[in-house]
Amino acid sequence: MKVVILGAGFGGLRLARKLNNKAGVDVVLIDRFNFHQFQPLFYQVATASLDASNISFPLRKLFQGSKNVRVRLANVEKIETAQKKVITDIGDFEYDTLVIAMGGDTNFFGNQQLSDNAFPMKSTVEALQLRHRLMTLFEEAVNAQDEKDNNRFERLMNIVVVGGGPTGVELSGAISEIKRYEVPKDYPELNAAAMNIYLLEGGPKILGAMSEQSSEQSRQYLERLGITVMTNTILKDYDGETATLQNGDTIRTAMVIWAAGIKGNVPEGISKELTVKGNRIKVNRYCAVEGMTDVYAIGDVAYMEEPGWTNGHPQLAGVAIQQGDVLAKNIVSMAKGNTTALKQFTYKDKGTMATIGRNLAVVDIPKPKLHFKGFFAWMIWMGLHLFLLLGVKNRFSVFFNWVYKYFTHDQNLRLIFKPFYRETSRKKGEKIKENRESMVSSVHV
Repeated sequence: MKVVILGAGFGGLRLARKLNNKAGVDVVLIDRFNFHQFQPLFYQVATASLDASNISFPLRKLFQGSKNVRVRLANVEKIETAQKKVITDIGDFEYDTLVIAMGGDTNFFGNQQLSDNAFPMKSTVEALQLRHRLMTLFEEAVNAQDEKDNNRFERLMNIVVVGGGPTGVELSGAISEIKRYEVPKDYPELNAAAMNIYLLEGGPKILGAMSEQSSEQSRQYLERLGITVMTNTILKDYDGETATLQNGDTIRTAMVIWAAGIKGNVPEGISKELTVKGNRIKVNRYCAVEGMTDVYAIGDVAYMEEPGWTNGHPQLAGVAIQQGDVLAKNIVSMAKGNTTALKQFTYKDKGTMATIGRNLAVVDIPKPKLHFKGFFAWMIWMGLHLFLLLGVKNRFSVFFNWVYKYFTHDQNLRLIFKPFYRETSRKKGEKIKENRESMVSSVHV
């Protein structure tokens, strides 16, 4: 059976690893990057706590010695289900079974100005771009202060994070630690107290998918860290200088970080009739795309209803991993011709968690119903994320960085990479501008 998997996120990679060296199955794993990205720690890359290489793992290294899994670096252009092939920018791939696991991307809900001016964080590259902007923000603030440009200084010292989910909460907490520990040491001439961090959430509470306890405690933690939490607040527009709220209020800011929406990466060739809110593909309990033959979808891009989850599953890594496990078993059974052994997917909620900052986190476990907060919850959060990271070296590097930062309140990753000019011997006096910013991500990864 020729199995083509589109996407090497949590779901697609899990599926490929479960099918590794299975008899009767030939697997092609297609992704636009040659590495797996550990999304839960993007915010630590963005705030210079971790290097991009610490949370990334080369795909080909995972399948060294594999007899049946091959990796291809490509952009998916279209799916032609009638011909059972995937069209990419490097050629066509025929399949017997197709699995769409392309994850999600930032959803700006059609607001072009937000798309143009706000910073998303759905990939390692975007996390590095965000880090670059965050680091240059303080340099510009120093210059504005020297020039006594109070309006510009105020705008540079205001940071707005939109979205009160785990990403927004964790990112806000990490930025507050930069304000508290790193700005006073790196920029003693700056008044750190003048820095304001705003967390905007459109709903009535932050961490809306978690318990009332976790929501309230996380808000208390954030406010203790000096973050202004604004619930029932929707960002209407942002032009690069002023954030305009739906109620008419404005915040002068040079940086808006968008963590408020996600939409599925649905490839061309999938009918709009098969997608639902959030651009997710409707699938049945076997992860099969409704109305299509031999096409499956898992992870953030898939929408499945089951008892207890009538509005679909949360777009979490745990869902994608569990779907990858079930689908792998079903594919092996189908390859053997044993269609009676196919199993339906049932999501086992193992809990949710979020960290707010140093020694501060919240954890909800549904069965048995448990709730943890503070230092103990923070230790649980760290232990789970270290366990889920790929590669012993990555785990060691991340753990070492965390321990180092815990005792020193510092990091050595606050590097700013700028375009520069180089003299060439080919033509005396000619200067060639080389924009290195676009290469930073690939160099680090």
